[in-house]
Amino acid sequence: MIKSFRGLLADDGVDTIHLHTNTGTTGYRIKKFEIMPSKIGVAHQNAVVQIFSIPEGVPSTTIDFSNNTLLAAARYVDRVNVEMSESTIFDNMTFNQDIYVEYKDADAATEINYYLELEMVKLSLTENTVATLRDIRNIIRDE
Repeated sequence: MIKSFRGLLADDGVDTIHLHTNTGTTGYRIKKFEIMPSKIGVAHQNAVVQIFSIPEGVPSTTIDFSNNTLLAAARYVDRVNVEMSESTIFDNMTFNQDIYVEYKDADAATEINYYLELEMVKLSLTENTVATLRDIRNIIRDE
C-alpha cells in the first residue's frame, strides 16, 4: 500500500510527517520524492529539500550523505529562464517513526511544493526493533 503526502514549504520551513504508531509494526520506504516551485521564473531559486528521520534544527543547503538520519534530498535550480535543473536522491531505508521535510533556498525566500510517496510494509518483531533502535541511536548521537 502507498501513502502520499504533499505540502508547500516556506523558506526555512519544516513539515513533520506523522508515521509513528504505538506498536511500531508498520514500516515505510520512500518510493517517490519530487519538488516543484510554487512560482515559475519569477526569482532566482536554488532550493534544497531534505527528509530526515530526526529533526535537524535549522534547515540548511548543505547535503551530507554521510548523515545517517538523511533519508532523501532534492535540489531545484532556476535562473530565470537561463538554467533549470532538478535532481532527487533517496535511500531505500525502512523507518517506523515520524520524518521531517526541511527546505532552504540559498538565493531567495521563495516557497516550494513537495510530493512524497511512501510504501507501507509490515515489520517483523526483529525489523521493528532494529528500526526503533536506529532511531534511538540517532537521537542520542545528536544530543
